[in-house]
Amino acid sequence: MRSLIAGLELGHGLAWHRISAMVLRYWYLLLSSWPRLFELVYWPALQVITWGFLQSYVAQNAGFFARAGGTLIGAVILWDILFRGQLGFSISFLEEMWARNLGNLMMSPLKPLEFLVALMIMSLIRLAIGVVPMVVLAMTLFDFNLFGFGLPLGAFFCNLIFTSWALGIFVSGLVLRHGLGAESIVWSLMFGVMPLACVYYPVAVLPHWLQAVAWMLPPTYVFEGMRALLIDHQFRGDLMLWALGINVMLFVAAFISFLAMLNSARRHGSLIQSGE
Repeated sequence: MRSLIAGLELGHGLAWHRISAMVLRYWYLLLSSWPRLFELVYWPALQVITWGFLQSYVAQNAGFFARAGGTLIGAVILWDILFRGQLGFSISFLEEMWARNLGNLMMSPLKPLEFLVALMIMSLIRLAIGVVPMVVLAMTLFDFNLFGFGLPLGAFFCNLIFTSWALGIFVSGLVLRHGLGAESIVWSLMFGVMPLACVYYPVAVLPHWLQAVAWMLPPTYVFEGMRALLIDHQFRGDLMLWALGINVMLFVAAFISFLAMLNSARRHGSLIQSGE
C-alpha cells in the first residue's frame, strides 16, 4: 500500500490522489444543488441570445458589421470563457470560505499547490457546463460556429483560461487574507478589466495613454487576434505569444502573492475566522 501511495506522488511532491479527492468533493457539491447547475447554463444562454439578436440587427443595418460578421458573438463567447473561468475558480474557493472549512483544509496534508490545481480543474468543469450550451445556441440561432476558428481557437482559449486562473488565484488570496469582506472583488474584478481588454472594440478606440495599459493585459491580445482572424482572415501568432508571455508573469506573480497572503492569514489567525 505504501508503494502504491508513493507511486501517486508526482513531481515536486504533488499527490494526485489528494487533488482528485478535492475535485470529487467539489463535483458532488455541484451535483447536490440544481440551482448551481441551472445558474451555470442560464447566464451564458441569456447573454448569447441577447447579444446575438443585437448583432443580427446591426448586421442588417451596418456595412462594417455585415463584412465582419460574427465578431460580436465571438467576442461574447470568448469573454464568457474568461469571466466564467475566473468565477468557476473563485466560487469553488468561496464554497470553502462559506462552509468555514478552509482552516481544516490548510491543517490537512493538502498542499497549497494541490488545492489550487483542484480549483483549476473545477474551473474547467464549470466552464464546460456553461459554455457548451452557449456554443450550441450560437450555432443553432445565429449560424455562428466557434470551432470555425480552427487551430487559433486553442490559442485563444489557453490564453484566456490562464488569465482567468491568475486573477482567480490573486482574488482568492485577497479573500483569504481579508475575509468575506473582500468577496465583492470576486464578482467585480473582471468587469473592471473588460473596458481595457477591448472585448467589443479595437485598442485604437482608446486614448493613446490608455492603449499602453490595455496592451499589458493578455485578453487584449486575444480579442485583437479574434478580430484579425474574422475581419482580415489572418491569424496573428505574434499576439498569442505576447499574451502567453504576459500570462506566465501574471501566473507566477499571482501564485507568489497567494502564498504570501496565506502565510499572513496564518499569522493573523484569519484562517480560523474565514467565514466572517
